[in-house]
Amino acid sequence: MDTITDKPEGLSLQTGIVSTKHAAEFADLRSAGRNLAEQLLSYLGSEETIVLAIARGGVPVALEVANRLGAPLDTILIRRLLAPRGPGSQICAVNVCGTLVVDQDLALPSAVPKTPLEYFVADALEELTLRERTCRGGRPPLEVARKNVILVDNGIHTGSTLLAAIRALRTMKPSRLVVAVPIAALSSRVVVEEAADDLVCLAWPEPFGHVGLWYANFNVPDEKQIRKMLDEMSPHAESRFSSG
Repeated sequence: MDTITDKPEGLSLQTGIVSTKHAAEFADLRSAGRNLAEQLLSYLGSEETIVLAIARGGVPVALEVANRLGAPLDTILIRRLLAPRGPGSQICAVNVCGTLVVDQDLALPSAVPKTPLEYFVADALEELTLRERTCRGGRPPLEVARKNVILVDNGIHTGSTLLAAIRALRTMKPSRLVVAVPIAALSSRVVVEEAADDLVCLAWPEPFGHVGLWYANFNVPDEKQIRKMLDEMSPHAESRFSSG
């Protein structure tokens, strides 16, 4: 597992963990993304690198990362379906660049749902598909296999969202999976490090509270705003967006 070596302004680096007594507050999601991008410059201009944002809050952060690196950007949408064994046992449906990936523990509903559970799952999957279409429009899918995937979110609290995304991405066989976030709870570090190939984080403040507390402006975009953000991609990155 790699660790970051550069020190963002206002943060202190100690044995590979960025920590603060009074954590610097990010102005907003996009400014946090610009700071985060500076820790990922080893991927600058790489034809083998793509950036995937966890929608919704990860998209403004990832947009800045993708534009700085000259890398194509797409979205991951997650729909939690069931928690059969309580917290931490969530079964999720994940839409990765337009491809639906469902946790193996869930049986997909039949073409004509019969039970209340099948109706619930069918409705949830349809909702996820509609959200994905609104976010991505008609954009062609990115090729994930054999790529360096930089998976971006606005922060990590428990790590459950990142783990669901990582599980889905692993089924698509990327060559390397890097999780990149501006801020995270220290308690989440081990579980995310074990699941990813690399973890880049600007700050691990304790106590943590909620991700939104570390942003002066924590406005999270809706699906239509996300689509507009994807249209802001730099021309170089946009030219490499299609898997074809």
